[in-house]
Amino acid sequence: MPNLTLADLSAEIDANVRRALAEDVGSGDITAQLIPVERLAHASVITREEAVISGTAWVDAVFRQVDPRVAVHWQVADGDRVGADRVLFHLEGPARALLTGERSALNFLQLLSGVATRCRHYADMVDGTGVRLLDTRKTIPGLRLAQKYAVTCGGCHNHRIGLYDAFLIKENHIAACGGIAEAVAAAHRIAPGKPVEIEVESLDELEQALLAGADIVMLDELSLDDMRTAVAINGGRAKLEASGGISDETLRSVAETGVDYISIGALTKHVRAVDLSMRLRQ
Repeated sequence: MPNLTLADLSAEIDANVRRALAEDVGSGDITAQLIPVERLAHASVITREEAVISGTAWVDAVFRQVDPRVAVHWQVADGDRVGADRVLFHLEGPARALLTGERSALNFLQLLSGVATRCRHYADMVDGTGVRLLDTRKTIPGLRLAQKYAVTCGGCHNHRIGLYDAFLIKENHIAACGGIAEAVAAAHRIAPGKPVEIEVESLDELEQALLAGADIVMLDELSLDDMRTAVAINGGRAKLEASGGISDETLRSVAETGVDYISIGALTKHVRAVDLSMRLRQ
């Protein structure tokens, strides 16, 4: 599946930001009302730790929706790797608006940069192998597209977006359909042209999936030896994806088996926000 780009996300970004501001600002920022309405201010946002940046468009949208008079001056771009204490952007405009938008803007930037930073960690681990690391559907509800975009900023790749854009046939689907061949045939009838991926748990099931014409075969928790054998059996007929039980310690070894993809839920699920800080001055 193709990676998401900002061009795909304009409406999504605006919707994300509207919801964030609605829950944070609500009927109005009563604390910001302590500041004279005419007062102008400047602010800078820094990162307190090393990070890979993602989420600049969400920050822009926050301040655009809070008050279009706020100017955002970026010192970095999505995908940049930065060190601790780096200034990420400067702000200038009405002091009330800077303070009202601060938390929502930083929430988006710290979360998405956290995703990008984790993805870069994994991408660096498999550098030179040719494998593509894929995300999953293990995302924060309502922020899937944002997180999947952040995955690409960190050098990893997008799997399917949801349940609608590609088939992923797993053990329970196979059982309900009556077998691997039956499930793949049904998928081709239901939505011709949609990618069909099927999960297998043995080399025998791999053979069945290949004979059935699967586009992608997910090797679920196979041993390294079985993965290497699977690559030989496959002979380029389908794309092979390794999944399940993959850790920092095993990732490089799995990549070196020759599989095409490795899917890792931790890219979006096990995320720690990057530590950011905003400093206001008049």
